[in-house]
Amino acid sequence: MPQRQGGSHQLSDPEVSSVKSRNTLHALTSAALVLPGLLITPGHAVGKDRINFQYSRYQEGERNLYGVPSLKPISADVLHGIGIFSLTDRTKFSFGYTQDTWSGATPVTTTPLATDGGNRPYFNNGVVVGASPLLQSNVLLDRDLNPIGLDPITKQSLGVVDTRSVMVMSSASPETRRQATFGLSHEWNEAAINVAGGFSRERDYKSSFGSIGGRLDFNQKLTSVKFNGGYTHSEIGAILDHDSSPYITKTAYLPQIVSRGGSEILQGNRQDWVANVGVSQVLTKNALLDVNIGYTHSNGFQENPYKTMSIIFIDPAELNNGQSDLITGKVRALIEQRPDIRNQVALNTKYIHYISPFNAALHLGYRLSVDDWGVNTHTFDANWVQPLGSGWTLTPRIRYYSQDAASFYRPYLFSQQAFQKQAVDSLGREIFFNPKNPNEQYFRDGFFNYVDQNGNRIDDALSQTVQPKFITYDAGKLPENFSSDHRLAGFGALSGGVVLSKMLAKGVALETGFEYYTRASSMQIGSGNNSFADFDYYVANAAIKFDIEPTTSLPIGGSSGSSGSHVHASSHHHHKIPPAGIMFGHMLDKPGDFMAGYRFMYNWTGGNMMHGTHSVADQTIVDQGCSDASPCRFTPTFMNMRMHMLDIMYAPTKWWNVMLMPTFMDMDMNLRRLSGAPPAAPGVHEHTGAAGHETGAVGDTYFSSLVKLINIPGHRVHMNLGLSAPTGKVDIELRRMAKIDGGLIHFGMQLGSGTWDFMPSLTYAGEKSRWSWGAQLSGVKRLEEKNKSGYRLGDMFQATTWGGYDLTQWLTASVRGAYTLQGAVHRDFDAFNARIGPMDFPANYGGQFWDIGLGLNAIIPGGRFAGNRFGFEWIQPVRNDFNGFQLDRKGMLSATWSYRF
Repeated sequence: MPQRQGGSHQLSDPEVSSVKSRNTLHALTSAALVLPGLLITPGHAVGKDRINFQYSRYQEGERNLYGVPSLKPISADVLHGIGIFSLTDRTKFSFGYTQDTWSGATPVTTTPLATDGGNRPYFNNGVVVGASPLLQSNVLLDRDLNPIGLDPITKQSLGVVDTRSVMVMSSASPETRRQATFGLSHEWNEAAINVAGGFSRERDYKSSFGSIGGRLDFNQKLTSVKFNGGYTHSEIGAILDHDSSPYITKTAYLPQIVSRGGSEILQGNRQDWVANVGVSQVLTKNALLDVNIGYTHSNGFQENPYKTMSIIFIDPAELNNGQSDLITGKVRALIEQRPDIRNQVALNTKYIHYISPFNAALHLGYRLSVDDWGVNTHTFDANWVQPLGSGWTLTPRIRYYSQDAASFYRPYLFSQQAFQKQAVDSLGREIFFNPKNPNEQYFRDGFFNYVDQNGNRIDDALSQTVQPKFITYDAGKLPENFSSDHRLAGFGALSGGVVLSKMLAKGVALETGFEYYTRASSMQIGSGNNSFADFDYYVANAAIKFDIEPTTSLPIGGSSGSSGSHVHASSHHHHKIPPAGIMFGHMLDKPGDFMAGYRFMYNWTGGNMMHGTHSVADQTIVDQGCSDASPCRFTPTFMNMRMHMLDIMYAPTKWWNVMLMPTFMDMDMNLRRLSGAPPAAPGVHEHTGAAGHETGAVGDTYFSSLVKLINIPGHRVHMNLGLSAPTGKVDIELRRMAKIDGGLIHFGMQLGSGTWDFMPSLTYAGEKSRWSWGAQLSGVKRLEEKNKSGYRLGDMFQATTWGGYDLTQWLTASVRGAYTLQGAVHRDFDAFNARIGPMDFPANYGGQFWDIGLGLNAIIPGGRFAGNRFGFEWIQPVRNDFNGFQLDRKGMLSATWSYRF
């Protein structure tokens, strides 16, 4: 319950007592509600100004494939940041950014375990080493349509009924989603309003959304009424899997499918309208009840275009002939079909009680959701928020969830009709046609000769070209809607977890959390029968939070003797900061000072392929860019790299700083076939379709010790002794295509070096009046011979110098020159790599590079944002001398934010 912002009227003693009680409760519940995964939503800003960063890891367990090796389960790495800033005493601006990268195997459909397809195992020297999804298959049935079992490995008949189902898994290449949200809120004495909007982007899905809401307070703020409404518009452009698309029936969606770049794109649109209204009531000085009800209306494309329904087609002629006790069903995959409209109503209740003997708070919650799809859910949760003293808080959590299945959910369907059969005319004659003129029909006479409609025999040349005319199933005999998506099945889930938080000095808090979930059909209220979809998963979180205390003014960096009044307690003389692209370029001066910062780097390559200092033609790359044994077949058209870095610096003494820099990065690359490239040999991985490659997750983590060597008026020198820990993955693989392994993805698309690296630097900075300048020597020395994948990145050396000029007291422009020497990759992958282009060969990395940087640095001198520093720099390549064959460099953007406590 937000506290009153401002207000000048006098309160009576009872009113003062009431407000004190409510403020105590508000402080407790606010701290308890901001848990990992529950960071404040932009547009609903409350409490202090703050900036939060959170990293989450989602990891599913293996599915039960009945002896067939499970593909690598789905995992996700999520980076989330949010900032809340006061524009005035009553107005706040908020923003949020979320980036998540998903990869691993996901269920495509569900089939009887007894099919001769499904998760089809493949072997190496007689040993099962993996499985590929086979969406078209056969299943043997008895006359009651019960499947006759097959061994999941050998596919040999077991001769007995086996009604078990299994999820068919397909590997998914890494895919990254990015979402940005912005909000504005304003508080009155007894009311508030907020507006928010944003967008979400991924390769095959785009959405934009907006909302408006508010709050009215009554009964001396013991009662609050809340309301909110929102709208989301989404555009779907699903890139149908090139490998499986030929085996999926897409008849119902043909008008929505377009071809682009060799891929089929299934397009659609949807809209979602949301409305909520609720009440918060302070019951006693120790208890709060919150109740709200929400309505959601969705219309448009509701399907998941990557999910199919397995339909077992049974020819009635075979079913009715009575000549055999067994029937062969044709298993075919159709893209799922869901209703175009969904209406959902949800009731949420939360009760919070402060238990004074334990100095703790109990949170109890219940949620009921019903919709016109039949997906009715119940959620019960409980949290115990226990302060431990010295700034520590422990919060154990438990949650139970139960869901009824959608009315159109089935693991698979039967249809008593042939999936495909030869067309016949009214006389029962089989029809044939001429592909060059499909309207011409032919038949066979009693001597198996082809004749036209008049019974005239056609010539031998035409007879060689005619083909049988087939008709497919009657879609009208299928249900209007069907889905085997396990998320629409009936199931229950039980989870338990714990959150541990620590409040540090100067408004800095750390949090970590872990929660483990078990999803099982047997846990559903009333029990379920979909145990084939059972699995476990966990979510782990780590967060750091910074409360930013606004100040009225701040001294601006300049010559010694700068002064200011009304300064933050930890403020002192602030030196000029180097350009945004310089790492480890400054230090904190005062013992006990703490700095939090965020750094974003975007590196762009594209355009021509280069060799040395010159562009090269495709045929040269084909002939020389790879090897005689593996000629180049593909080359990049572009590659983008985005890196997010959290800068955390602390000054134990005035001459020594320590720094921690965790990183989160993602990259995307698109390829084209080289002109003149040879075709792929049989069994060799071939890149196809419009979709490129994406990778993303945690990168390497940097630890630094900065030592001040010289600190005299106008001149400073410090040394950095840094170490990079190999926390980024170097074993990311391309997805398996057409039963062919892609192997390890290219060197440059892996997320780290894979080795421990030494990263020293020496930095000089000077300043006088409005001028500033500096220079830095830095390098990277790999400390190991090779990483877990068998290779080692090249060492690096860089020399850079810059100059800056103060355009105003708070804004500095800079220009910088840089020279970089980067070694080639050493050794090679010791696991399979497809070798499809120059990016897969160690010699095609590194070189010498000359760059010019143009930048702006700003420090906000006063007001509510005083002390926040921002930096921007664009690095423009001037001259490149590449090792081997590489894509041209286009430039790099660096942006930084920092705040000292």
